[in-house]
Order: sequence, then C-alpha cells, then structure tokens
Amino acid sequence: MDARIFPGKASVACLLAAMTLAGCANDRYYLVSNNDIRDLDTTLQTQKIGLQTLLMSSAQQHDTLLRQNRLATDTVLAAIDERVKPPVCPPPPKPAACHPDQSAVTAEREGYANRLAGKLVVGEREKFLLIDPQFTFTARIDSGAETSSLDARNIQRFERDGQNWVRFDIPNPEQDGELYTLEREIARNVRIIQSNEEDYERRPVVELQFAIGNHRQKAEFTLSNREHMSHTVLIGRNILRDVMLIDVGKEFATELPTSLTNGEDDPS
Repeated sequence: MDARIFPGKASVACLLAAMTLAGCANDRYYLVSNNDIRDLDTTLQTQKIGLQTLLMSSAQQHDTLLRQNRLATDTVLAAIDERVKPPVCPPPPKPAACHPDQSAVTAEREGYANRLAGKLVVGEREKFLLIDPQFTFTARIDSGAETSSLDARNIQRFERDGQNWVRFDIPNPEQDGELYTLEREIARNVRIIQSNEEDYERRPVVELQFAIGNHRQKAEFTLSNREHMSHTVLIGRNILRDVMLIDVGKEFATELPTSLTNGEDDPS
C-alpha cells in the first residue's frame, strides 16, 4: 500500500517506532536498576519498622526505670519517716514501793567502802565507830600524824596482874557532857615534848577496835585530852599505812553498816 494514500497511519507508525527506540536507549543510562530500587525500598521499610520497635522498647524501658526510681524513693522516705519519729513524752515515774529493794537494804546493813588496789578510800573526814562501847564519832584523817589519837579524860594508870593498865573516860557523842569509862592495858608510852617547855609528857597508847565503813581493825591510839580540838578522833599513819588511801576532795566516802551501829553484829 502506498504511503501517500494513507499519510496519517504512516505518521503514527513512525511515532511509535521512535518512542520504542527512545525507551530502549534511556534504560541503558539508569545508575540503579528498578530491582535494586525496590530492594532499597524494602530495606528502608524494614529499617523504619526496626526503628519504631527500638523507640517503643526505649520508651518502655524509660517508663520502667521511672517506676523503679519512684518505688526506691518511696522506700527511702518511708524508712526516714520510720526512724525520725516525733518526740514522745516519757511516762510519769511510778510511785516508790512501800517496801525498799532487798539489795538496797542489804547494802545499807553491810555498809560500803570504795577500794583502790585493795586499799580503803577515805575522805578528809569519816564516821568512826568505836566498837566498844558502840560510840560513833566524826574522825579527822591526818596523814601528818604518826599515831592515831582519841579524846580521853581523867587518865589514871594502875597495875593489874603485873601489867600496866590505864583507866580513862571518853565523851558520849550522843549525850553531851556524859562520860564513859574504859580500861585498857597499856601497849606502850609515847613522849610528847610541849612547845616552849623543857619538860615532856608521857602519854599511854592502847589498842582499840574500830570500824570505818565496812572495814574493821584493831590499832593503837594515843590517849590525850582533845576537849578543845575540833575532832574527838584523829586517824594517823599507823592506821592509814598499807590499809587506806586519802581522797582529799571527799568527805564521808564510807558508810557504817547499820547492823554494826545497832549492835546486831558480834563485835569480837
């Protein structure tokens, strides 16, 4: 068929052929094939899903950590509230029982005396019990005196069974002016030189049994008139030595047993 007879159809055919050839030529200049692009799209979608999954997991972990921190904080605050309690007024003291504690009664009956390194600790003044005749005096502790001394009046020497004895009176501390007579064998005599005098005085020394606190002892006492002295009894070094220690900051550091002062114990 002559193209000149159907000019329109020929033009269309030429146009389709040219487009086909142009399309084939263009595919050769693509950098990435269509298959690769589809693979990339698939990979991007997969990565997007993975990122969304990671974001959701991170959000869940964050919420979990927040809850754990709140729980730990609440636990600490509860512990602080438990330990730091508001002050509570103490209950009123109970009234004292009518009957004293038996241990206190026992301690009072037995007396007390502090000891250090086995020695009795005494103050500058102590209660002194002359066991016979059960007189209690306030004695002065004097480490400067060699021999202890007792206030004695009306001192008379005499002989009994070939031994030197002495009779003397001591004041009754409970009855002012009343004297009590004692007789004791003389252990020895001491010579006392009077001040500003050439003469001297011989004073008898006797053994007497006494108690200070819960400590009992027999020791020598010089008999002399101490009527004008501040204390009836003076405790010297002959008693203090190896037995007592003086705490100069204290007075009446000991307590005599009530059983002894009441005469309940055997004085022998």
